[in-house]
Amino acid sequence: MVRLRPEATANRRRSRSRSESRSEARSESRSRSRSKVLSGALGLACLTVLAVGATAAPAQAANGHVGVRETVCAQDLYVRTDPGGAWMGTLYKPQTFLVEQVQGGWVYGFAYGDINRHGWVQDGWFC
Repeated sequence: MVRLRPEATANRRRSRSRSESRSEARSESRSRSRSKVLSGALGLACLTVLAVGATAAPAQAANGHVGVRETVCAQDLYVRTDPGGAWMGTLYKPQTFLVEQVQGGWVYGFAYGDINRHGWVQDGWFC
């Protein structure tokens, strides 16, 4: 069995503690870097959410109500012979449409403006 001198043992302890402290310092440095990256990413995520919230969807068009002459908010709105049927004309913003019947996502009524006849339009495009 080899016996080490007391000073050699002390040197080993010191060198071990120095390498451990270097390792701990590296670990702390990595931890600080990770926390900076995470806080930066979190900050970016918060800004993104705020930016999206600030640019919320514009005012949505309303559905038609029976007996009400509604104003068209869409740039153009096709008037059809039946729900999803053949095209018979186009209403433009801000022309009007008198709603007489609602069926699913479609409304039937009188299209004022260039068309001036009864037909079906998609619901949800009125102001």
